[in-house]
Amino acid sequence: MKPRIVFGQRTYIMGIINVTPDSFSGDGLAAQADPVTAALRQAEDFVKHGADILDIGGESTRPGAQPVTPKQELERVLPVIEALVRADLPVLISVDTYRAPTAQAALQAGADWINDVWGLQADAGLAGVCAQASVPVVLMHNRSKAGRAVLGRYVDVEYTDLLADVKRELLDSVAIAHAAGIRDENIILDPGIGFGKTVEQNLELLNRLDEIKALGYPVLLGPSRKSFIGYTLDLPPEERLEGTASAVTVGITRGADILRVHDVAFMVRVAKMTDAILRKAKKFSSGEILGLI
Repeated sequence: MKPRIVFGQRTYIMGIINVTPDSFSGDGLAAQADPVTAALRQAEDFVKHGADILDIGGESTRPGAQPVTPKQELERVLPVIEALVRADLPVLISVDTYRAPTAQAALQAGADWINDVWGLQADAGLAGVCAQASVPVVLMHNRSKAGRAVLGRYVDVEYTDLLADVKRELLDSVAIAHAAGIRDENIILDPGIGFGKTVEQNLELLNRLDEIKALGYPVLLGPSRKSFIGYTLDLPPEERLEGTASAVTVGITRGADILRVHDVAFMVRVAKMTDAILRKAKKFSSGEILGLI
């Protein structure tokens, strides 16, 4: 049974499944002998540890990554979606794509959401596909094409006013969605941490996430293992667990509704504890209390 998402009650966890050979985080599955089986096992593990949504991607979005062809993207993600649907896991399936044909095929195969890193501004047909299917769509802010990437991070990215510019450009994506017939209840905003922002801009955007939340839509936050954490702590992707935990905790306090993460089991615990503090939770299931002080 698919989980029912009710924003405002708790923070939801989206587990990242990269069906790519060149993910910045080192977790790409496309290079494995059997990527579909590997993806299914990762999905089962994520669900076991509390993921609500799985985000399936077939193209790396790391700075400097080479785009794949539409055919390559479909060949990577479609078999994984079909395997997940057959497995009937109690989780929503999101597809990380900006291409209308990929989204169309993914939704026909059983996917539930579309996660567009270009906020409906890369493929003019995608908005119509999402509207016709009446599915939730994540609209992400992205200035990657305007930025210069150096050693995995963006530098010299010009904003007149960071938050004002990000909000305006997100609302441009919302306008595209509305024009295509996508309803407000199917719109989720993502500030695009790491996409065309410097380290300092990412830190400021995260700290002021409440200003994105004030636009009136659910907010997805994706800081997991990203380079702004690596440069702040001087650590490689595989050692950014604590930095990610700090980022998602601040994000929740600023209004994030969904966390897109690699380390699902750990971040589920972080989110539960942060939710308990923020929402003054008084009831816990018997299995969640391990001891009293």
